[in-house]
Amino acid sequence: MAVTIIISIITFAALVVSILFFPTLRIGRFKTGTYWIVALGGAAHLLIFQQVPVTRIWQELTADTPVNPLKLLILFFSMTFLSVLLDEAGLFHLLARKAVRIAGKKQFRLFVILYFLVAVLTVFTSNDIMILSLTPFICFFCKNTGIDPLPYLVGEFAAANTWSMMLIIGNPTNIYLATSAGIGFVDYLKVMALPAVAAGAVEFALILLIFRKKLREPLTPHEDNFTVKSKPDLIAGVAHLAVCLFFLVISGYVNIEMWIVSAVCAASLLVTTVILRIVRRDGWSSLANSAKRLPWQLIPFVLSMFVIVICLNYRGVSAAIGTFLGDKACVWTYGGASFLASNLINNIPMSILFSTLPTALPAAQYSQAVYASIIGSNIGAFLTPIGALAGIMFTELLDRHDVKYGFKEFVKYGAMISVPTLLTALLALAGVTG
Repeated sequence: MAVTIIISIITFAALVVSILFFPTLRIGRFKTGTYWIVALGGAAHLLIFQQVPVTRIWQELTADTPVNPLKLLILFFSMTFLSVLLDEAGLFHLLARKAVRIAGKKQFRLFVILYFLVAVLTVFTSNDIMILSLTPFICFFCKNTGIDPLPYLVGEFAAANTWSMMLIIGNPTNIYLATSAGIGFVDYLKVMALPAVAAGAVEFALILLIFRKKLREPLTPHEDNFTVKSKPDLIAGVAHLAVCLFFLVISGYVNIEMWIVSAVCAASLLVTTVILRIVRRDGWSSLANSAKRLPWQLIPFVLSMFVIVICLNYRGVSAAIGTFLGDKACVWTYGGASFLASNLINNIPMSILFSTLPTALPAAQYSQAVYASIIGSNIGAFLTPIGALAGIMFTELLDRHDVKYGFKEFVKYGAMISVPTLLTALLALAGVTG
């Protein structure tokens, strides 16, 4: 057990260092994130030191269970592909531009519209897609109107990582933790709707309070030259997303696994897009750009972290951590622990680890622990940039657009907003599950 703990701690510490100080590796024109390399190295060392049998890992990877990481990756990548193609078709930019037109010269109105636009779109797509899609738009708009982008960036990032709790597909951590516990789409929504709404309301009020002076300043609307490149692509994308969401809702009643639904819809949209390219003789840039934008690095990262968690399970470390957390006040212990752990080791490995911790708990406490961990994994994402991969991508985008938003500033606003939001969400969860 000692060797497993030492290697795991070194891996998690190296992961934090890599995210904070060496987020990217450049070799000539090749550029990649370092986080997955660190995780892969940690998993490789556990295998080299024979801390878990290879046969055990193979059994877990090929097991016909909802928690199979290959199924979860298919579900996540399928939903991401749907969202990225919609973004390439111009949906999110189109909606953001309409929001600016409606707001006129009032910053307060613009902020409210953009916040709820992000909230609604996050519920039906994912937090990562919203951050990748709307952050450049916000930077561009604020630069051209001479207003401070900070309220909008903080609001966007917080909204994307709070309203992502609403549906199981909003965040890969939701998918992993809920699927591990055998929680279906509708059952998940019944429990998480109130915590998400309550947390979102408190968060929204806090951001307005913090930035009330900046949002009173007038703005000069700026018109960009954006046009939808292909309406058929946009219609096809929206239709496929709607069909996918419908079948995800009824998947538990018709006994179809969610990864199959998302994979079929993504494959159908891919075929449709290819046919449209051929028939309309359009270029292939949308598909090429979508392929480039998919988070391929998540595959080795998730699989490596899965190996580390299997090892921690095999050596009894997970059981010891579960015993330490206990079976009392699970909403608060698991909610607080997952919130903090997300900012120590990132919320994806945290979720993989926490999916194994409450297994010995009675049914009621087990359910509370799982949902509380989901809340911690989402809201923990905006305490520090380490909390989620979305935070890493967010800070990289801001650097690219010359927006100053360093680690200290991130934590300053993150702490003011995330802690009250977390407490509100956990209180609502205690009311729903208590």
